[in-house]
Amino acid sequence: MIDRYSREEMKNIWTLESKFGYYLKVEIAVCEAYAELGEIPKEDVLIIKQRAKFDVKRIDEIEREVRHDVIAFLTNVNESLGDLGRYMHVGLTSSDVIDTAFALQIQDSGKIILEDLNKTINSVKNLARKHKDTICIGRSHGVHAEIMTFGAKLCNWIDILERQKNNFEHALEQIRTGQISGPVGTYSNISPEVEQITCKHLGLKPARVSTQIIARDYHAYFMQSLALIASVIEQFATEIRHLQRTEVLEVEEGFGKGQKGSSAMPHKKNPVLSENLCGLARVVRSNSIAALENIPLWHERDISHSSAERIIFPDSLTLVDFMLNRFNEIVENLVVHKDNMLKNTEKFGGIVFSQKVLLSLIAKGLSREEAYTIVQRNALDAFNNHGNFKQNLLNDKDVTKLLSIEELDAIFDKKEFLQNIDKIYERIL
Repeated sequence: MIDRYSREEMKNIWTLESKFGYYLKVEIAVCEAYAELGEIPKEDVLIIKQRAKFDVKRIDEIEREVRHDVIAFLTNVNESLGDLGRYMHVGLTSSDVIDTAFALQIQDSGKIILEDLNKTINSVKNLARKHKDTICIGRSHGVHAEIMTFGAKLCNWIDILERQKNNFEHALEQIRTGQISGPVGTYSNISPEVEQITCKHLGLKPARVSTQIIARDYHAYFMQSLALIASVIEQFATEIRHLQRTEVLEVEEGFGKGQKGSSAMPHKKNPVLSENLCGLARVVRSNSIAALENIPLWHERDISHSSAERIIFPDSLTLVDFMLNRFNEIVENLVVHKDNMLKNTEKFGGIVFSQKVLLSLIAKGLSREEAYTIVQRNALDAFNNHGNFKQNLLNDKDVTKLLSIEELDAIFDKKEFLQNIDKIYERIL
């Protein structure tokens, strides 16, 4: 089952109610910083924390008149504070609140994504342990290459996912940045000490420099990390889709009791979950382009980035949360057809042993070119005529004068391909 709780938790971070809650958290943290510096009575800050509240409907009502969401928010909060409202937003500009609150939203969302990644990596590891010795065919250009194990394929997935987790953690740490620096970032009406203390209370790092906003390369980098996660999920989903094709049928998505694959064709079992993931990855990648385009703003700031960010951040974080949970569901319920995997390695009489034969003939004294010509003609004959590669070799005097039947049998031992699988597992698991 998809973790619906996780999706609901992510969605709640990006509601209007939640956004203004983060705004209020920032404003109160600034008041606490002023109190620490002795500029606001501490008892007044305690009262502010108790009384300060807002109502989204009231904010909307005020905003219809003032046409400014932060002013509408502050006006509404000050209605609950009375005279204590004079301590709110002292020396700040709107972006101090918006960007610092935005950083908090991203951090809380990032924690969910990290939980999703850990859960998904563990699921793939469990599947890899189960299929360490499950023989399957490796493919290049979509064509049979050489024998491997399904577990080794999954080890590659684990490596990629762990790398994306590291990338995401780095991007999340980079964007753990707040600012309380006033108009154009010069601290003209507020001290850097207030920023330092505020960010410490909020679990953020002060920006080294800000220009009324936090530079948007932070946000673009973070969005690229989400796009990478979405893209590698698509990579895995594409593999599953290929392996579920009728003529391959090495794996299948789990198919529930009562599930139907087609309105017209009752026999159908389609990889719909994987196809869904491939489509969603395109959306996340597209959003990352918008984040890149948000970097070049006018002078110290404009707000052309703001409208785009209100869409791309909640959408992308929610989508990646959903995608990781959906992919985890696929992995946990994946049907692996071991018999078909094994059968596919034996097509055309073991044509995929061609390199083993090539190297054996070279070891017997043939040049590479001579050996290649002999092996290729036997392999292509089997391929083009639905024949048997091994039998062709047994019938070829150029081969049998150098290799005995026993030697050929040894060459066609599948275990020869798998002698270093343990080394891969030692690195990954």
